[in-house]
Amino acid sequence: MDGIPLLSLITFLPLLGAIGLYLVPGFGAQAHIGPHGADHGKTGHGDVPAESGADRGARRFALVITLLTFGLSLFMLAGFDASSANYQFEEKSSWIPMYGVWYYLGLDGISLWLVILTTFLMPIVVIASRSVHHQVRGYLAAMLVLETAMLGTLVALDLFLFYVFWELMLAPMYFIIGIWGGKRRIYATLKFVLYTVVGSVLMLVALLYVVWQHALQNDGQITFILSEIISSTQLSFNQEFWLFAAFALAFGIKVPIFPFHTWLPDAHVEAPTGGSVVLAGILLKMGLYGFIRFAYPLFPNAAAFFAPYLAVLAVIGIVYGSLVAWAQSDIKKLVAYSSVAHLGFCVLGLAAFNLLGTSGAILQMINHGISTGALFLLVGVLYDRRHTREISEYGGLASRMPVFAFLFLVFTLSSIALPLTNGFVGEFLILMGSFASFPVLTAIATLGVILGAVYMLTLYLRTMFGEIDEAKNGHLPDVTGRELAALLPLFVLVFVIGLYPQPFLRRIEPSVAAWLTQVESRGQRLAANQGSDSRHRLVQAELGAVTPAASSAPATPIEKAS
Repeated sequence: MDGIPLLSLITFLPLLGAIGLYLVPGFGAQAHIGPHGADHGKTGHGDVPAESGADRGARRFALVITLLTFGLSLFMLAGFDASSANYQFEEKSSWIPMYGVWYYLGLDGISLWLVILTTFLMPIVVIASRSVHHQVRGYLAAMLVLETAMLGTLVALDLFLFYVFWELMLAPMYFIIGIWGGKRRIYATLKFVLYTVVGSVLMLVALLYVVWQHALQNDGQITFILSEIISSTQLSFNQEFWLFAAFALAFGIKVPIFPFHTWLPDAHVEAPTGGSVVLAGILLKMGLYGFIRFAYPLFPNAAAFFAPYLAVLAVIGIVYGSLVAWAQSDIKKLVAYSSVAHLGFCVLGLAAFNLLGTSGAILQMINHGISTGALFLLVGVLYDRRHTREISEYGGLASRMPVFAFLFLVFTLSSIALPLTNGFVGEFLILMGSFASFPVLTAIATLGVILGAVYMLTLYLRTMFGEIDEAKNGHLPDVTGRELAALLPLFVLVFVIGLYPQPFLRRIEPSVAAWLTQVESRGQRLAANQGSDSRHRLVQAELGAVTPAASSAPATPIEKAS
């Protein structure tokens, strides 16, 4: 594979596809749009509008592009060295030499599965795009641009390049919610943008300050390369404190961590089905990835200082998100608040700062993308048939939609972390890892597991069983072949990861162990020049606690736990 710019091909193929949607003849013609945004004419399946040949061609073209991208990512996976903790498939060339900006891409076990998840979910999102009936070409182009932005964010190893991709993610999602969203889409879009922009601006200021400090300490040499800044930039604890806070705000909003979560339910409810799948499945993970890749290695002592506070916020998010989800009457809003709870577990695992907790957090990011993405697809199936998401409008669906009910049950059990499903593996590792660092908080966090079972099983009971309203739901068709094609790959992964997680963990753990060592080593170097302040001694005690985990043999956490 030497000489093949594989990461560039994977990253920019979707962008080329988006451009192709506007250059290839035939994708521009649109069917007539009615007064409510739907095409006139029927297909014979309820009130689904007839689809023009241009729209059909655009969907097929976008599907081919996303499948090719996924195929390239599998080719990359086949060549990935699971035993190595180093960056692989690196591409490095000068981009803006005057300002020390490089086009620098690389991949390790921390980002590998997030890249695979992104390329895996995008063909499913395109298949689910049939629920979008107007401006189809624009919708698909926005999704393809978003895929490039997400992939670039995950593989960029230059801070400036990372920030470009980070900001690029905002624009297509802004249009996806604002144009193809629900009745309150403008409100949801503005809230999403305002929250994200505030955090991003502060992160940009902090990023530039770090680069400036590097230049001051290295004879005026300007660089945005992450590894060079980590190895040769000295910061005081006060500098670390404020810089970490700026990065943490940007990443915390994206996760989102309580209390910065309020934009998420509105965005989910108003977004089209594909937008919700991408938002829950991939975009929310970017904040957690940012903590791991950038905030912790750059500011290790501040990260250790803030870790208990992050853990407290994570547990509040777990319990609060679960209770609010239980109180919802809208299915989509219930699933949205469940994301606040599930991602709280990931933050808790990250705050624990050990091999078990961090590996579990990374794996749980993948699991959440699978189970919650599937639940949003299933909610979209119901909404396409009834145009309502109110739980009270349903009941007894299992008797009319048995395949749908079966799939809903499997993904519900995955969401509540039933053993033998993917959700169990991630949550088990997180709780094991976090208990070593925060036993009381971890005990409280287990309430989220119980509450998750309560609200998800209650939802299933109310919608799938009981007496059916024949007038409203008596003639609802079961899942179609297209819908099944989108859901079956997710269904398979629920049990593949649940029954045999070792192939995933063995590719994650070497990089996590190296990351722990890197953060600890930089923290000790910085502290050596920061004096004997009691806060510094406390921080070093926190960092020293991870030494055994960082130097442990590369066995999987499950093997260690057993």
